[in-house]
Amino acid sequence: MHCLSSLFLFFAFAPVLFGTANAGAGIGDKALLQAGMQKHIEDHLVQGAYLHLDGKSGKVQKLFPDTPHPMILTMGEYFVLCSNFRDAKGKEINVDFYMARKGSGYMVFKAAVEDRDSLKRLMRNGMVSRLN
Repeated sequence: MHCLSSLFLFFAFAPVLFGTANAGAGIGDKALLQAGMQKHIEDHLVQGAYLHLDGKSGKVQKLFPDTPHPMILTMGEYFVLCSNFRDAKGKEINVDFYMARKGSGYMVFKAAVEDRDSLKRLMRNGMVSRLN
């Protein structure tokens, strides 16, 4: 009986552990996406700050990680996750992370700081939608 219950538990939780085949919609893939975003953020911190070069002013802005958003968006085979940061004065700054599958996980290929208009345009054009 012990082997059967172990086998049942394995198959019951396999989608959670390994993801599902339906375009990354499984709980396991969602966790891997969040983990990929967090790893990207942590790997790019300089003295606790995520550095962003403002192309208009030429200034480097220090952003401090705050709260990741739970919602995940899909863009064909790619994904978009978002997280709140705070600047040195405490102002909330939104960062959108565009992600792709890499091996058994996910990696960020673009981070868009305070560029929600581009994401909204992609959503209006039907190129990005909420992942169920």
